Amino acid sequence: MENNKYKIITDGSCDLPKELLIEKGVTVVPFYVSFDGEHYLKEVEEIGVRDFYEKMVADPNTFPKSSLPSVQDYTDVFLPLAAENTAIICICITTKFSGSMQSALNAKEIVLETYPNAQITVIDATVNTVLQGLLVLEAASMQEKNIPYEQVVAKIEEMKSTGRIFFTVGNMEYLKHGGRIGKLAGLAGSVLGIKPLITLKEGEIFPSGITRSRKKSMEKILELLDDYLKEFQVDMAEYSITVGFGYDYEEAVEFRKKLMQFLEQRNQIVDEIPIYQIGATIGVHTGPYPLGIGIIKRHGL
Repeated sequence: MENNKYKIITDGSCDLPKELLIEKGVTVVPFYVSFDGEHYLKEVEEIGVRDFYEKMVADPNTFPKSSLPSVQDYTDVFLPLAAENTAIICICITTKFSGSMQSALNAKEIVLETYPNAQITVIDATVNTVLQGLLVLEAASMQEKNIPYEQVVAKIEEMKSTGRIFFTVGNMEYLKHGGRIGKLAGLAGSVLGIKPLITLKEGEIFPSGITRSRKKSMEKILELLDDYLKEFQVDMAEYSITVGFGYDYEEAVEFRKKLMQFLEQRNQIVDEIPIYQIGATIGVHTGPYPLGIGIIKRHGL
């Protein structure tokens, strides 16, 4: 028999505002961040995102590190829910970027030893940061509409492949230090001032061009979005979209204006475009100046 009493869990990569998570009843299992490689602090709970970015901006030679939630961190969240017969939908950052999902799966096995009938579904979001946040919000929206557990799980699996992030960063240095250079290795080389354009889809990052200025980067992000809209014949009434930023909120506000104008010119009307701050989990790899767009198809239920 399907259990319609369920809780949505996600990890700290979702980058949704704390107030919104509380409103939606979503529990976050945080990542950890360290500036010295020894002392790790829980993101948001022990170090604020603004403080995190200010440390990087104050010292450009600082390259912080992140650490995934432990098995115990997930177990501590799962156990009380299993004890009260509440089913769990846990949405984790793409496994290509982190072992967070494996921690959640290990915690699930531990919980099942005590509560063998517990319903725990752990999902690889195949996305991260603000796009993961949009996916989590879609799950919360389905929960608010009393969509059954199994249907929510199936819909999340169906929706996640439609997700894209198109973004740029201030420079390549943090990607190099964070070990995320991979397919981007030949994108900009060591040329000073080059701004990479990056697409995240299906759990991985792909090079999408280079520019020589921040302004041109923003224009190129919109071009990448335009290609996506055309390829999938997107009707924005069926999609969620957000702007993600790191340190510079004012720049994000200006970019949102450009995005709104871009969509209006294509007769794509959206009610709102939220701006979410990219957290430390991803910020350690992007540096303080990531900027981009997350887009995903809504559940439609």
